[in-house]
Amino acid sequence: MPSRKIAILPDAVANRIAAGEVVERPASVVKELLENALDAGAGAVAIAIEGGGKTLIRVADDGEGMVREDALLALDRHATSKIRAADDLVGIGTFGFRGEALPSIAAVSRFELETATAGEGAGAGTRITATGGLVGAVEDAVRQPGTTVTVRALFFNTPARRKFLRSARSETRACQEAVTALALALPRLGVAMLCDGKQAIEALPAGSLAERVAQLLGRGFAATLLPVEHEAGAVRITGLAQRPAEASPTGRAAHLFVNGRPFRDHFLVRAAERGYRATVPAGSRPSVILRIEVPPGDVDVNVHPAKLEVRFRDRYGLEAAVEEAVHRALGDLASAAPIGTGRMPWEHAAVTTGRTAAGPGAGAGRPGAGVPADGADLFEAADDEGVPLESGEAGAGGEADVLGAEPEAGGRRVRVLGQTHAAYILVEAPDALLIVDQHSAHERVLFERAMQQLEGADAGVDGGAAVPGRGGLEAVSQKLLFPLTLNFTPAELDAIEAHGALLARLGYELEPFGGGSIVVQAVPAPHARFDAARCLRDVVADLAGGRFGGLANPLERFASTFACRAAIKAGQALTDAEMRELVERLFASELPAHDVHGRPTIVQLPLLELERRFGRR
Repeated sequence: MPSRKIAILPDAVANRIAAGEVVERPASVVKELLENALDAGAGAVAIAIEGGGKTLIRVADDGEGMVREDALLALDRHATSKIRAADDLVGIGTFGFRGEALPSIAAVSRFELETATAGEGAGAGTRITATGGLVGAVEDAVRQPGTTVTVRALFFNTPARRKFLRSARSETRACQEAVTALALALPRLGVAMLCDGKQAIEALPAGSLAERVAQLLGRGFAATLLPVEHEAGAVRITGLAQRPAEASPTGRAAHLFVNGRPFRDHFLVRAAERGYRATVPAGSRPSVILRIEVPPGDVDVNVHPAKLEVRFRDRYGLEAAVEEAVHRALGDLASAAPIGTGRMPWEHAAVTTGRTAAGPGAGAGRPGAGVPADGADLFEAADDEGVPLESGEAGAGGEADVLGAEPEAGGRRVRVLGQTHAAYILVEAPDALLIVDQHSAHERVLFERAMQQLEGADAGVDGGAAVPGRGGLEAVSQKLLFPLTLNFTPAELDAIEAHGALLARLGYELEPFGGGSIVVQAVPAPHARFDAARCLRDVVADLAGGRFGGLANPLERFASTFACRAAIKAGQALTDAEMRELVERLFASELPAHDVHGRPTIVQLPLLELERRFGRR
């Protein structure tokens, strides 16, 4: 008779297998113990590690603690105070709930637990030791209410697992990252961490996420972040997003929290990056720290042994909400970099665009939604009858009438002061002096207008298509009395043929003339200083050479190339009326503080900083 092959594993072996799911490395131990401390209502935690956590991990908290019977039960598998029935798994509101952390950790270490509750009397508590999962001594201990867990010689009885741990430095860094994530999740928590006897983290309870970021990641980094706040149905998204000009190819911080719980989700991070469309340079990866609040029944946190991943009921709706939340945060003039304040961008009163139906940012989410679309040439003022005036010419009331109707930002009037170095426009706002880069500002205005013209086009660039649900804007095109004949290389002629539909949407009317020649019958008229022939040559050369930058959307790449070539340049002197109109159009755009390459269009010198420099504060 054949022998039996199936056997029930001994508890010691089963516990080690279970430990492998929960305890991947020392950072996993730190994370699980911290989560237990938070669920116990701790207001402060102290963490100490040695040798990257391989030698020692100790987590002490001031939570509610446990009585002796509960402390012993906590070392049994599937024991938990967080759930009682299967229905409790839906809408879990606690950090730890699986009932596997303590027994799994004890199974692969030399383990000690000290705990006490306020009801046991002053100093009365319990100490339990265990080795390799086997409980040893159970004795009285003197301790204030709370719990201390000490883990020594992690994986001492599973040498294969210990062999695959990384260097002490790498494991220490991973432990610090785990502590940082949970500290960001709960700014009210006081956190102290020692690594090999040296203070690595010390953060007092913070009043806001921004303050906690400054504590943990540095005030300089925190000063590059903008506040995020957005609601879409039952979803609420708050947090911080990095100013586009500060984004870099390396060193990105990306932290996500759902209902207060840290989790990982590459798709949501990418959705946040899409919110930076047409604002960051190629290869840059901005930092985001986002807190997502959804109804508990719309998220399943029980899909990963270490609770690092979650599943959402409406995945695509959430991604769209995250993208829009970040994009809206970048649309306010508060996202323009302040000069020398040492404050967070939202800690000083900056001029803001606001979000009104008819004002700047109206129709957010649609490029160029706030840009005047009446077809009038930029830099052409108009009198009361709508008749264009020459640049700098005054209306019936003289120059004061032209300059008196100043632009507005967020319902607050600003005043254009003048131009400096033939490149920058100085603007007085109620609480700051704004310095506007005229080329970058004009580039932003033309980009958003070009996107309106291109959307709805039948043809795309590199396979790109029109964005569904977005209407196009007719280009301002001017027929030439004497058509231009321009010569192009074979590669450039191919580019013109491939992208002719989009060039037409921008206002170019082109006809082949044989050989390498193209006849230009009509050209765009975005402003009075526009050099149509030069712009066409530059755009076609960029198309032929593939010099499109890093924008993902092919229409955005096309529009950014045209806007960059068509915008006024540094070194061009502007009249008062031209400056005023450019500032007005900039403030009406969707993302006024950033150009399409990730550079700022506006730098703010807050009034508080100006007064401080002159000794008035």
